[in-house]
Amino acid sequence: MSAAIACLLIAGCEKGNSADIGKHGGDEVEILAPVAIQKTNKMKVYVHYMPWFEDKTTNNGTWGQHWTMATMNPDNMDNSGRREIASLYYPLIGPYASSDADVIEYHLLLMKYSGIDGLLIDWYGTRDLWDYPANKRNTEALVAALDKVGLDFAIVYEDQTLKDNIDSNAKIVQAKLDMNYLESKFFNKESYIKVKDKPLLLTFGPQQIKVPADWTTVFSGLKVKPAFLTLFAHSAGTVNNADNHNASGEYIWVDQTKMEDKYVKKDDYEIFMGGAYPGFADFYKRGGWGDSPIPNIDYENGALFRRLLNMAQEKKVDYLQLITWNDFGEGTMIEPTREFGYSYLNQVQTFCGTSTGTAQLESIYQLFNLRKQYKDDPAIQEKLSQAFYYFVSMQSNKAIELLNEVKTNKN
Repeated sequence: MSAAIACLLIAGCEKGNSADIGKHGGDEVEILAPVAIQKTNKMKVYVHYMPWFEDKTTNNGTWGQHWTMATMNPDNMDNSGRREIASLYYPLIGPYASSDADVIEYHLLLMKYSGIDGLLIDWYGTRDLWDYPANKRNTEALVAALDKVGLDFAIVYEDQTLKDNIDSNAKIVQAKLDMNYLESKFFNKESYIKVKDKPLLLTFGPQQIKVPADWTTVFSGLKVKPAFLTLFAHSAGTVNNADNHNASGEYIWVDQTKMEDKYVKKDDYEIFMGGAYPGFADFYKRGGWGDSPIPNIDYENGALFRRLLNMAQEKKVDYLQLITWNDFGEGTMIEPTREFGYSYLNQVQTFCGTSTGTAQLESIYQLFNLRKQYKDDPAIQEKLSQAFYYFVSMQSNKAIELLNEVKTNKN
């Protein structure tokens, strides 16, 4: 948490700088600094975030592969207006582009009002290959909005992106370039998550770099070696000897290993990140992307997610990863959907001990819809921007009042 936000917690909501955003017949927008949500649970709660979605406006007139896989066409719609997407579940706002400013605003506000402290962003590196540049662009758009909302973030490095069109030596060179980029772009930001004064870095694996000495080389150019976490049971490939650990610990992910067996290992590491997920039901086979990596995991009408949240509390982990915000292809999303509504975010609110509830989440959804409905009305957009600043400064009543005013005046 930044010093500015900490100060606001003591002094209350303070007026920031005012900005004249166009003055299209509306009042001047009062820019308010973010205020942290009050929580009774002090555990740090982060959510794994996929920035890889594209729609026709951001992907040269075609839908991105994470909505289509190999078999789906989102241009096809049923009678309810539901597009054909590569998922068993449907986002409440429909399929979207990860770089869309309204989508980012909607996601981050929902997280804030659920008690989530920050995002763990799935990141594909800096290679100019496949959709990696789009993932990089979307990540940067997301990070640019975080400070306005008052959320933190860290990177989850996908070293599997080093597998294509690159030899063994070049993999190390590329990974080192990726680390240098992260250090120059993100690690020094106040909103970047630090553990013991080190930037937190996760890897989804490692899958390609499995020799400890290679990880030593990858990190050798950094000013501060990161607090580096691997997937559960994957850290051995980063350890040279008892005195040279590139990895500081591990984090839990969705697989067939019993959660109790994972938590038994908690005290073996300097850092251990717990995990909680709502269930698992992927679309890969139906979408033409191959067989499922693991069998489906029953959602149990929300009971599984609740049980895993409670287990993390019982195990007294310092850090918990919610798996995931929006992996629709694997069905692990807690983002609001037509099928589950806000139920998973309500569970997070209860777990974190917030005073917020469904009403605030619904009003954030209303803000998103009004953004889209009046996208060509600058005066209305100014009012909606003011509502946004009321939300981030934890003045949701004022935000809701303003949203209702917009709806009433336009009906």
